[in-house]
Amino acid sequence: MTLNIATTDLVKKYTDIRKHSEEICAPLEIEDYVVQPIIDVSPPKWHLGHTTWFFETFILIPNFPDYKVFDAQYNFVFNSYYETIGARVIRTDRGNLSRPSVSDIYKYRQYVDEHMKIFLQSRFMTETVEPLLELGLNHEQQHQELLITDIKYILGHNPLFPAYRKELISKKESYRPTEMLKFSEGIYEIGFKGEDFCFDNELGRHKVYLNDFEIADQLVTNREYLQFMEAGGYTDFRHWHAEGWDWVKQSKAESPLYWHFIDGKWMNYTLNGLQEVDLNDAVCHINFYEASAFASWKEMRLPTEAEWEAASGNFNWGNRWEWTNSAYLPYPGFKKEAGAVGEYNGKFMVNQMVLRGASEATPAGHSRNTYRNFFQTNLKWQFTGIRLAQ
Repeated sequence: MTLNIATTDLVKKYTDIRKHSEEICAPLEIEDYVVQPIIDVSPPKWHLGHTTWFFETFILIPNFPDYKVFDAQYNFVFNSYYETIGARVIRTDRGNLSRPSVSDIYKYRQYVDEHMKIFLQSRFMTETVEPLLELGLNHEQQHQELLITDIKYILGHNPLFPAYRKELISKKESYRPTEMLKFSEGIYEIGFKGEDFCFDNELGRHKVYLNDFEIADQLVTNREYLQFMEAGGYTDFRHWHAEGWDWVKQSKAESPLYWHFIDGKWMNYTLNGLQEVDLNDAVCHINFYEASAFASWKEMRLPTEAEWEAASGNFNWGNRWEWTNSAYLPYPGFKKEAGAVGEYNGKFMVNQMVLRGASEATPAGHSRNTYRNFFQTNLKWQFTGIRLAQ
């Protein structure tokens, strides 16, 4: 069968994406690769192994005759949540994996990459394998973003607040007042359209009816969020969902993740290290409870994901994942794929909220305005922010 992309381009695309994962980990010390502070944060070495396991398990083993598995135990170690594939190390125990070593995992990556390059240039790389390859590459890019967020959590909870990379340049924002963009009631279309790659949860494109609404042309800033904090936002139950108020009391929350009040100043752990909070920067590392409470305090609300997508061509997005007021549910006509690949998105469509946009941690070429990210309401370790609507 004829492939839709030249073999040399396939090899380059594969190589470039795989190389970027290792570049993200290059500033780490060996000790950093193994740490798992909380259940949601996986050790960096696990990400490197899991993304490699994906190509070995879904492409090489079923499609490349005579391929020899690198290590039969790795299926148990690096399977994430695929029930179809078999038993696995439970998520909470990933930080207990002192073995395989970091050097073993890099050998594993090299072994699989060498075989993948041979496979991609062989007669076994057919048009039917292309969707799996594309999924694997996008899967690796998802884990590149998770690598950055997990590394930030690991280093940001080290008592010394070590910088990930001191040479990173943070863009300084200047203050400007927020404008509300108005949209008239009517029928809008949302969902992915085109021939390029998308995840199955972005399909199929469908019509939605929206009432008149307004949406902010920029994200909520640290200055605005600090005003919420100073006005007693974390001590006034009236702004919070009942579940959110329970979370505030149980967690004793009083600020975004990585904020620390030191010597009379709010400091913020960034990938550059500990710095004074930049009041003009978009607030970051906020969970759904906090985003909703802030919106209530402002006598506004969060946009629905349909409103966000319909309006997205009229404002800049991509700096933060933006919480919406939409539950993560299937679009009309959604169907899960057969087999293990069908476990990719559909099984998570419960008890989660949709985020739209992208973030500073999102790899280049991995963002689009139909992308449906999703997390539980209490999670804030991702680069999440707030855009208001009314």
